[in-house]
Amino acid sequence: MGASISSSRRAWQRFRRNRLGYWSLVLFCLLVVFSLLAEVLSNDKPLVARYQGTLYFPLAKDYSEKTFGGDFDTPADYLDPFIQAKLTQGGNWALYPPNPYGPRTINYFAKEPNPSAPSRGNLLGTDDRGRDLLAQLIYGFRLSVLFGLALTAIGVVMGVIAGAIQGYAGGRTDLVGQRFIEIWGSMPELYLLIIFSAVFAPSVALLLVLLSLFGWMGLSDYVRAEFLRNRQMDYVRAARALGVSNLQIMWRHILPNSMTPVVTFLPFRMSAAILALTSLDFLGLGVPPGTPSLGELLSQGKANIDAWWISLSTFAVLVVTLLLLTFMGDALRDALDPRKVEK
Repeated sequence: MGASISSSRRAWQRFRRNRLGYWSLVLFCLLVVFSLLAEVLSNDKPLVARYQGTLYFPLAKDYSEKTFGGDFDTPADYLDPFIQAKLTQGGNWALYPPNPYGPRTINYFAKEPNPSAPSRGNLLGTDDRGRDLLAQLIYGFRLSVLFGLALTAIGVVMGVIAGAIQGYAGGRTDLVGQRFIEIWGSMPELYLLIIFSAVFAPSVALLLVLLSLFGWMGLSDYVRAEFLRNRQMDYVRAARALGVSNLQIMWRHILPNSMTPVVTFLPFRMSAAILALTSLDFLGLGVPPGTPSLGELLSQGKANIDAWWISLSTFAVLVVTLLLLTFMGDALRDALDPRKVEK
């Protein structure tokens, strides 16, 4: 245990010495944290409002227009100049998020036609439906990252289990497993996605399940190779001689010594998951309509060539995200490379 902790500490020190990879990790974590606070940073509802001596929290609860002196019993539109005037006169006040637009907010009081260019009201402009582009990017980035994390986690678990069983058992089990992977991997994934999207209502959960069915095979090959190599080591033979069960040998002894390729490929697997979601959304096979996504924004940019701000900002977010993950992956690969010698 002490040797394992010491080895992990040395790997972390090597990772930190890679300045590009380390600061990419820091920046990526900050972006993820900010995206998780999207409702506080970008929303069309005030965080808190004081009206006629009473505090209201529109972000947590819906209030009707009558609550703030309106005439209708419908939910209040806080971008309506009438409601904004009511919340700013006579000692009343409202604290709005830094970007007062949500991912589905349509500003019906905008003066420019949609899609509108960047302005003081919409810092990155609007899309062809009148939705604020900055809000779309914040929520779309969060969806892409969370989807990538979920798909990567599921693929890692399935890939490690499949590769571990094949590598440790060997023989006929390994042979049958390899033939199954070859047959399963030859299935047309895109055609299956098209068929299922036509039969079922599109959803993030359905897309996650379908992509998870194919996302584990690449990693299982590396885990299988590590288990095939490590099962012949002296410490595994000694554990067998002591009567340790096969499950304990795989979990306690071989798996910790086979995690290098798994950890190294995590950022690259996540990049592939984000690209897969973006590509499917671009083709109209991804998340439900109206859900903020980078792929849908790229599709809008393609359909509105003159609205350059849509394509440029979306492309910039996607490129920066993938570059950060790539730099992190390169730094992890160097940090866990056994050929690296401490200086």
